[in-house]
Amino acid sequence: MRRRNRWLVPYIAAAVAFFVRLWMSTMRTRIVAEDGSEHPADPRKNRYIYAFWHEGLLAPLATKPKIRVLISQHTDGELIAQICERLGIGVIRGSTARGGCQALLEMIRSNDRETHLGITPDGPRGPRRVLKAGAVMIASQSGLAVVPAGIGFVRAIRFQSWDRFALPVPGSTMVGVVGQPIFVPPDLDRHGLDLWVQRVECELLRVTAVAEDWAERIRLQGTKAATPEFSFTPELRKSA
Repeated sequence: MRRRNRWLVPYIAAAVAFFVRLWMSTMRTRIVAEDGSEHPADPRKNRYIYAFWHEGLLAPLATKPKIRVLISQHTDGELIAQICERLGIGVIRGSTARGGCQALLEMIRSNDRETHLGITPDGPRGPRRVLKAGAVMIASQSGLAVVPAGIGFVRAIRFQSWDRFALPVPGSTMVGVVGQPIFVPPDLDRHGLDLWVQRVECELLRVTAVAEDWAERIRLQGTKAATPEFSFTPELRKSA
């Protein structure tokens, strides 16, 4: 959006938020967690960094989690930020390339223990489903676990954008597959950071594949579709 049209942002945000709230109120959701826990968790008991791909940015609206998401500092980010705020989702302005890590760390170190953090680690401009280092850096420095969340849509309209942004068809079903919390070691060197970026990316790709398979089975089989079975990855859990 051009700078001279910024005065329109609040009005556009209000209209879009109303439309999105109405649209998403028709959705059905099914969520399963690999460790059997309830998600989104109560942040007062277990506070996490939820990571999900940028294309599924609308999905949290269906579960109304207590979460703050990282929104780009680019011009278009202002519109997205205002839409999120009107929908009850907290916002932190920045990106993994433009001050976002510092902004998140400052919030983590504050007294705010009422919300999770949400990151789309391939945003704001891709490449699609390629994890940037920001989420791993924050997890390493904060001690909060990264929870990979795979999202599947039984029926969705896909935009011709870099992320193939998904707009679920009204009245359809979205599914979420939540992986086990990943505790990243502190004080990583460059090699260690790269290693953990690969591990987190692999887990996020894995749970996304499980979610998409589940969504496809629901499309074909309806309510008879079985919930996913998981492959256990104990090396990613916090050491006892």
